[in-house]
Amino acid sequence: LEEAAFQLQQIFRIDISIALNILGIESMRAGHCRVAFTCFKLAADRGYSKAQFNVGLCYEHGRGTGKDLEKAGFYYCQAASSCHPMAQYRYARYLLQHGPGSLWDRHHKAVALLEQAAVAGVTEAQAYLGVFYMRGLQPQEKRGLKYLLLAANSGDAQSRYHVGVCYEQGLGVQQNLAEALRHYRQSAAAGNRQARERLRA
Repeated sequence: LEEAAFQLQQIFRIDISIALNILGIESMRAGHCRVAFTCFKLAADRGYSKAQFNVGLCYEHGRGTGKDLEKAGFYYCQAASSCHPMAQYRYARYLLQHGPGSLWDRHHKAVALLEQAAVAGVTEAQAYLGVFYMRGLQPQEKRGLKYLLLAANSGDAQSRYHVGVCYEQGLGVQQNLAEALRHYRQSAAAGNRQARERLRA
């Protein structure tokens, strides 16, 4: 009986959090940012990762509350620890730009989070890692190309342009100008200005 009561409490707690988060999303769409933030915060403080992510966004962009990157980082961290992929990406970016601790520790943790988000299908994380591995102090071109291709195949025109550069210059792959042109054309067709300029050149 005690176990059943505990399970009911958990379900009720989760349902309330989901409802508050949905109410927050609808309020944000209607332009009621303060109400939205309050709803997100109530659900976040109950441990609901989607709401924690939304609170992080509110703090990062100053929607319904004052801008506070440290608090945004805190809530992204909370959601990321529950394996929320976009929160993993946002928290990784926060760590690289503003996070506490030594640069090496932040860097190591951020890359691990970006890898998790990329594997979960977050295009932004795939694109970020692709460029990161291409331009690092010790470039890992094959690894970078792998992530750029993932992002490009998810519709990211900038990553498609970078894949073209890889084929043109032989970075992480055998040089192939015909393949480079194909990627540049696809990127340009999706509106990428750099790809259009590269095609003209």
